[in-house]
Amino acid sequence: MKDSDTFTLDGKTIPFQPGDTIMDAAMRAGEYIPHLCHNPEFAPHGSCRVCVVEVNGRQVSSCTQPASNDLEVKNNSEELVQMRRSILQMLFVEGNHVCPGCEKSGACQLQAVAYYTGMLSPHFTHFFPRRPLDASHPDTVIDFDRCILCELCVRASRDVDGKNVFALDDRGIKTHLVINSPSGKLGDSEFAVTDKAAHVCPVGAILPKHQGYEKPIGERLYDKQPISVVGDVAANEDKE
Repeated sequence: MKDSDTFTLDGKTIPFQPGDTIMDAAMRAGEYIPHLCHNPEFAPHGSCRVCVVEVNGRQVSSCTQPASNDLEVKNNSEELVQMRRSILQMLFVEGNHVCPGCEKSGACQLQAVAYYTGMLSPHFTHFFPRRPLDASHPDTVIDFDRCILCELCVRASRDVDGKNVFALDDRGIKTHLVINSPSGKLGDSEFAVTDKAAHVCPVGAILPKHQGYEKPIGERLYDKQPISVVGDVAANEDKE
């Protein structure tokens, strides 16, 4: 790596390697850029838009934008923070996210990023969608109410597990997660609790059975430190 292979992030010099995105380099340097659909184990996706930053005056997705010399990147301007709050508010009202009653509370990226950005009110009118809960699998339950369409389970099942258990169907506001099985149920698919797809959900949509609420409030990942310090759940599963 040459000495000149750097860009600035909120005034800080960030080194990068060939092939890095802005997100890659920032994460390696210990600088947090809020995100939901990004996972360093998978190819960039750019669907949630929470990681949008300002680069030389224009807004780009930091998880897909290649790093290059002399970029001036803004990550924490008031405009960006407000935009992220609005995106998070829309995610909260498009599904049914009732944090106090969710098993993932304290270890949920959506909740943690909302706290980080200061999003303390949903602001918009709740949709209150009627989506099913699939408890047909012996080891895992899916609460479709909580799915934020990040496609991490889709990518994990396809790229790591080689099973293509999950997919998104329809378009726009009707987009929803579907199961690739004869009945459309998880229990009738090739899914296994040992699959990578079982452990990448950033919210409480895909949960293991038989161990609900095992970790009490105060001892969960983001109860200890904010997401800007400890990163995402999938990367820290073995550290809890």
